[in-house]
Amino acid sequence: MAKKYYAVKAGRQTGIFTTWAECQRQVTGYPGAKFKGFATQAEATSWLTATARPVAASQPEISEATVRLYTDGGSRNHGNKLGQHVKSDDKAAWAYLIEAGGHRYEGTAGELGATNNKMEITALLMALERLQELGLQNESILAILDSHYVLDPIMKGWLRSWQRRGWKTAAGKPVANKDLWVELLAVLPLFPALHFDWTKGHASNAGNNRVDELLNQTMDKMN
Repeated sequence: MAKKYYAVKAGRQTGIFTTWAECQRQVTGYPGAKFKGFATQAEATSWLTATARPVAASQPEISEATVRLYTDGGSRNHGNKLGQHVKSDDKAAWAYLIEAGGHRYEGTAGELGATNNKMEITALLMALERLQELGLQNESILAILDSHYVLDPIMKGWLRSWQRRGWKTAAGKPVANKDLWVELLAVLPLFPALHFDWTKGHASNAGNNRVDELLNQTMDKMN
């Protein structure tokens, strides 16, 4: 994969970074963050040092994400106790909602015997794939999830740590859902302006409630 350069104009630290993980640490959750990915260091430097043109008061510069993304995963078990594996006939499903340019794009599918965590990661991967199909990967994207299982490895740098340790946790145990995490680590750099935020699940966030509704509709239809 060709090397990329990430310029951060507004973030915890500004400057040019050579990995998406470094860039993301500066901008994730930072109000009004401004950053962009470039193929060359010269282009990144030019954008970073460029003086913004004055903007009329009636036309303020927009720093908010132009694309909003919601993903969710879920499963239903048959009274399994905590720590037990899911059963082969347990229903599970994922769903995403993309809001861009006044349009809404939705996707959902189910799988028998899958864990809730697997569905959470799958939902994000499928959403990122759809964004690429729509040609939106270079837009400023805010992904809103209720899953710390997915968010923490991305936002806290665990993905790179797992990779360095041969996909082992800090405790030396194999990382669950390794194949999906490997795929996610490979695809994240294709989205130079993607950042993440957490929302409480099953609460007041309409987008989060919609993806929860979609995946439950899917499970309702599964045999």
